[in-house]
Amino acid sequence: MSHTFHIPVLGLGYSVDTPLKVARYGISSVISIVDDELIERMREYHTLDSNQTFTPIPKSVPDARAKRITAYLNLVHELVTRQFEKLQKEPFEPGTDITRYFELLPDSSQLKQGYELMLEYPDGERKQIFQNILRKKMTIGAIDVNIMSKVDKMNFDADGNYLGDENTDALAALRGFVNSSLHSSIILSAGMNPRLYSYLETFNEFLPDNEGHFAKRIILKVSDFRSAFIQAKFLAKKGLWVSEFRVESGLNCGGHAFATEGFLLGPILEEFKEKRAEMTAELFGLYHAALSQKGINSSMPAQRLSVQGGIGTAEENNFLMEYYQVDATGWGSPFLLVPETTNVDEQTLMQLADATTDDFYVSEASPLGILFNNFRPNSMEQLRRERLQMNRPGSPCTKKYLVTNTEFTEQPICTASREYQNLKIKQLQSLNLPEDELQQQVDSVTEKICLCEGLCTSAYIKHDILKPKETPAVAVCPGPNLAYFNRLYTLDEMVKHIYGKLDLLDKVKRPHMFIKEIELYIDYLQTDIKAHLTTLTDKKKKQLDKFKAQLQDGIRYYKQLFTESKALVTKDYLNELFTFEDILNHLLVPCKEEVI
Repeated sequence: MSHTFHIPVLGLGYSVDTPLKVARYGISSVISIVDDELIERMREYHTLDSNQTFTPIPKSVPDARAKRITAYLNLVHELVTRQFEKLQKEPFEPGTDITRYFELLPDSSQLKQGYELMLEYPDGERKQIFQNILRKKMTIGAIDVNIMSKVDKMNFDADGNYLGDENTDALAALRGFVNSSLHSSIILSAGMNPRLYSYLETFNEFLPDNEGHFAKRIILKVSDFRSAFIQAKFLAKKGLWVSEFRVESGLNCGGHAFATEGFLLGPILEEFKEKRAEMTAELFGLYHAALSQKGINSSMPAQRLSVQGGIGTAEENNFLMEYYQVDATGWGSPFLLVPETTNVDEQTLMQLADATTDDFYVSEASPLGILFNNFRPNSMEQLRRERLQMNRPGSPCTKKYLVTNTEFTEQPICTASREYQNLKIKQLQSLNLPEDELQQQVDSVTEKICLCEGLCTSAYIKHDILKPKETPAVAVCPGPNLAYFNRLYTLDEMVKHIYGKLDLLDKVKRPHMFIKEIELYIDYLQTDIKAHLTTLTDKKKKQLDKFKAQLQDGIRYYKQLFTESKALVTKDYLNELFTFEDILNHLLVPCKEEVI
C-alpha cells in the first residue's frame, strides 16, 4: 500500500467515482454497489466523458443488476489503469501528476524516501535509471466496493414469481463485483448475512492461487471484537479468509450508526491488540482445514487491521497506528469538503463548510430502522417538512432497495414511502391515543426519508445529469467530526493534514475523538432511557444497566490510558473525562416499579 489511509464509502453517490479522482495517486477508496440505477447512470456519464460508445444495460435483461455493476467496475478499472499508465510516463518535473503522486506520499514511505534521494542525484543516466525503478514500484490505490450485507431485497418477475436466492440484491451485487476485472476487496458491513456469506464460497476468486494470492479479497467492517471473530470463523470454516478487519466507531462515524452495547473504540482496539495473534491462529486452523478438504494447500495469509470513525488530527491518526498497531486508518467525512475527490453539490458544500456541531445529529431517518447520522440543513429534510405541511407525508418509492416492511402488504414496502406512511398514520389515528402520544408516534413515522434518491442526488447535480422530473433534494450523512472542518480543501491539503505536515484544525476547539465518542454514547443512553420511561421491562433495564456499566469501564480505561501515554497526557483531556464520568454516574436507570 502506498498510503496508510483510505477513503471509506460515503453514502451512495458521494464516493461512487472517487477512485477516478484518487486511485492514480495510490490512494484507496470504496464504492457502494447498492444502487445499480445510480451505477448505470454514472457508467453512461463516464463512458461518454471518455469519448467511448455507451451501450445501456436495460433493467429488463436477465441478471441486469449484476451486469450493470460489472460493467461499471470494469470501466472504472480501465479508466484508472489508463490514468496511471499515463502518469507513470510523465517527467519528474514540478506540476506533473507523477510528481504529485510522490509528494502526496507519507514521509515514512520507502518509495517517498527513494524519491527524495533521486531528487539529489545530478542529471544523467544514473538518475534516469533511478527514476525508472521508482516508476516500477508505484502502485494504484485499491478500488474496493461495499455491500451492506442485510440490504438484500428479494426480487420477483413481472408475474410475481420469486427469482431465487441468487438474485436477491446483495447476492447479485456480489456477483457483479466477482465478475469484474478488479483485483480488490469486497467490504461487507452491517452485520452477518448467512445466505450472502455462504454464496461467497461458490466463487473461486476468493480462494488462494498456488502462490497464496487472492483475485478478490474479503474485508469485514465491524464495531467490536466478538462480532468480528464470529463472522470470520463462519467464513474460515468455508475456506474463506478475512484479509482485513475494518473497525468503525459505533456512533462517531458517518452514515448508519451501529451503536455497540456501550463498548467504546479504545477498549475495542485494545481487545484486538491483545487477542489479534490468537484470533488469527485460530482462524487459520479453521481455514486450513476447510481448504484441505477442497484439495488446496494454504500458507498463512496476511490479515490487516484498520480503524475509522471520528479521526480528525494527525496526532490521533498516529496514536491509533502506533499504540494499537493498526495498519491503516479511514478518513471519510472530511473528504466531503474536498470537491476534487467526492460528489457534493455546491449548495450542500457551502452548508457543510458553515455548519456547527448542532447541525449534526443521530436520527431515525433511515427506513432500515437503524440510527442514521443526519445533517439538519440538508434539502431532503426541508422537502420532508414541506410534504408534511401539504399533508402528503412520505416519498414516492421507485427504486425499492430498502423495502422491508410487511405490516400492511404481502410484499415488503419501504417505511419512507408515501404508501406506508399513509397506512400507518391511519392505523395510529384509529387507536384513540392521547393527542401528545399520537403526535409523537406520527412524528416517528414521518421522520423517515428516501435514502435511495437522496444519497444519489448530489452526484447527479454535480455531473449535471439530474433528470427534469427528479427532485433536487439532497440527503447527506456525515459524521459529527465534520463540524470542526470549516472550509473547502484541496486533496493535497487534506493528505498533508492526515500526515501532520499541515494542521487544518489549528486554533479550532475540538474534543479528542475518544472523548467525543463518550459524549455521543452518553447522549444515546439518555435518549434510550427517556424513550422507555413508561414501558420499562426487566430485560430492558438489564440492558440499560449493562450499557452504563460498559461506558463506566471505558472511561476508567481512558483515564489510565491518558495518564500513562505520553502522547495523550494533557490536563484538558483528563478534565473532560472526569466531567463525563460525573455526568454518567448521575445518570440513573429507573427501577421498574419507579416507572410511571
